[in-house]
Amino acid sequence: MNRFAAPIAEQIWDMKYRLRAADGTPLDATVENTWRRVARDLASVEVDPSAWEGHFYAALEDFRFLPAGRIISGAGTGRSVTLFNCFVMGTIPDSMAGIFDGLKEAALTMQQGGGIGYDFSTIRPKGAEVKGVAADASGPLSFMDVWDAMCRTIMSAGSRRGAMMATMRCDHPDIEDFIAAKQDAARLRMFNLSVLVTDAFMAAREADADWPLVFGGRVFRTIRARDLWDGIMRATYDYAEPGVIFIDRINRMNNLVYVEEISATNPCGEQPLPPYGACLLGSINLARLVQDPFGPEAALDLDTLDGLVTTAVRMMDNVVDASRFPLPQQAAEAQAKRRIGLGVTGLADALMMVGLRYGAPEAAEATRHWMHRIARAAYLASVGLAKEKGVFPLFDADAYLSSGFMQKMDEDVREAVRAHGIRNALLTSVAPTGTISLYAGNVSSGIEPVFAHSYTRKVLQKDGTRTEEEVVDYAARLWRDRMGDAPFPDWFVDAQTLSPLDHVAMQAAAQDWVDSSISKTINCPEDISFDAFKDVYLAAWDQGCKGCTTYRPNEVTGSVLSVEKPSAPELLDKPMDRPVALGGATYKLKFPGSEHAIYITVNDIEDGGRRRPFEVFINSKNMEHYAWTVALTRMISAVFRRGGDVSFVVEELKAVFDPRGGAWMEGRYVPSILAAIGGVIERHMVAIGFLPGEGTGLKADPHASGATSIGPSCPACGTPGMRMIEGCMTCPSCGHSRCQ
Repeated sequence: MNRFAAPIAEQIWDMKYRLRAADGTPLDATVENTWRRVARDLASVEVDPSAWEGHFYAALEDFRFLPAGRIISGAGTGRSVTLFNCFVMGTIPDSMAGIFDGLKEAALTMQQGGGIGYDFSTIRPKGAEVKGVAADASGPLSFMDVWDAMCRTIMSAGSRRGAMMATMRCDHPDIEDFIAAKQDAARLRMFNLSVLVTDAFMAAREADADWPLVFGGRVFRTIRARDLWDGIMRATYDYAEPGVIFIDRINRMNNLVYVEEISATNPCGEQPLPPYGACLLGSINLARLVQDPFGPEAALDLDTLDGLVTTAVRMMDNVVDASRFPLPQQAAEAQAKRRIGLGVTGLADALMMVGLRYGAPEAAEATRHWMHRIARAAYLASVGLAKEKGVFPLFDADAYLSSGFMQKMDEDVREAVRAHGIRNALLTSVAPTGTISLYAGNVSSGIEPVFAHSYTRKVLQKDGTRTEEEVVDYAARLWRDRMGDAPFPDWFVDAQTLSPLDHVAMQAAAQDWVDSSISKTINCPEDISFDAFKDVYLAAWDQGCKGCTTYRPNEVTGSVLSVEKPSAPELLDKPMDRPVALGGATYKLKFPGSEHAIYITVNDIEDGGRRRPFEVFINSKNMEHYAWTVALTRMISAVFRRGGDVSFVVEELKAVFDPRGGAWMEGRYVPSILAAIGGVIERHMVAIGFLPGEGTGLKADPHASGATSIGPSCPACGTPGMRMIEGCMTCPSCGHSRCQ
């Protein structure tokens, strides 16, 4: 019997979660073997493992409880890996030695695959005096660049793609530079950025008051609060970053407010954590718990939900003891507080299956009720564990029960905590579950709406051919199975049809009963006005959210996902047709230590009124380079011809380092020939306006064959060669600017 509800689910399991030997031989013959491996490992820390392995297996069976991917792939493998997804690192000292000690800890953590979060507010601002060395401070942004380079290096050494969160307080003197940092397309690509917004700042914004920027008790300057708020909003409107974290609300509602102060989150924001805090995640699949889906008695099975939550809490508590940690401080922090993050996935599917429209008041109320039920069951389960195994070491009943979250908890739960204590300091969180949700049969991710009810993807087969495969949302497939060709009812909404305030209402409803936080992106239409966009963040503040992250498709960031209209959604996977003739430029690259120059030709195509790279040719007389230059030519060109945001090609090339050493070129260190080629392609993208940023002065080799002038033609004077200058496409001949 095949347990997988969709081919894509089996492919995800095979690629990401199936245990294999070092030579690639599968050791998990079936997904049941995977469940058994995880259940056995998490039961191994029990006094009587055999008494619990079966219960744990039953929770995993049929994808009802979904531990985070790191647990599924790492538990029971015998490998020295962490089962925790993400960490917030230690407080960064405001000293050179302390900063680089922190960098070392970050590298060791990322080497094991953990994402990291940091608050850079503790580093003195740019231009501040550094006593004893007769110099001015370079500021936190300069050190963030160092972290960014470290993350690239870890990536190029073979780890998974790095993930980092950087936060900065809204009253730090360098906050405006922080807000604008990612407007440079080549800067801080490994970071997500979020501003720590305080209650005092929101009050100052409301009162249209001045706002002091302070470090070390000294006011560096004062600005208007609304100007700073509008600066955050404008950057997010145009570039999708930074996000906003309502940090005082987080600390006020934190069960552990009496022993910790939070100033950062994990990379996706669902776990606000103290220094060295660890992020342990798992999700209840609500789509699997609906009785009589689409029928007259459709409802979530709340009794089954209670039992599943109780088992899941025990499993996740055991992970704290079963896991390894990159640093001893992380292990100590996890053991002292035993915080877990149990959340949900499949919420949007479950709502559709019971006849509720995502974003409607009835759906928000159902979400609030379900999340309350989960929180209640989780807290009572943790009280039961405390009676059996002991409370978390830092438990203090009076202080714990006085926190904002516990004050609104059911009175019988509060009394149970007072009488017996609790095993886990915090218990609930809603994580991003994209891959896990696909593995579970393409259920809707986390508390997000369904992105599209179906789309097609091309799948590479073992013989090298590609086949088209329809990927259908779990609830939509169930509807088809039960209702045949009957049209979807009007409550079958997707992300393309929802208003931003629908998203906010759902996030706020879920947040009511989540003691940590929620990873959620509020999708905004491209044509939303700036004032309406700002209202989304104020609605999130007014409705009690702990943070807000939006995404608006635009010319700078593009669109993460897209669907064709009005036909069924389809992933962009078809290469663009090549015209007979293309314009472009050829560049000469002489890498130190190499006998022959490398010639790089980049040809462009006009696409939607915008010039973009279409193909690359790399040639050299050095036969040592022949095989890899041909391979690189074909791979990069294949990627370029599929359109979309191809700037990641530059990022990947620039991250490659040569273990034999790089070279100094034009006053900067380049870690490899491939990185140098990436730099050439990047500067070409900037020159033609595909990437923002000022031109770098790179010239096409006038003696190389096929060289042509680069840059689109000026609409005012017709001269080719417009380029990006100070964020605007500008003509060097007549001075015409698209920003005017």
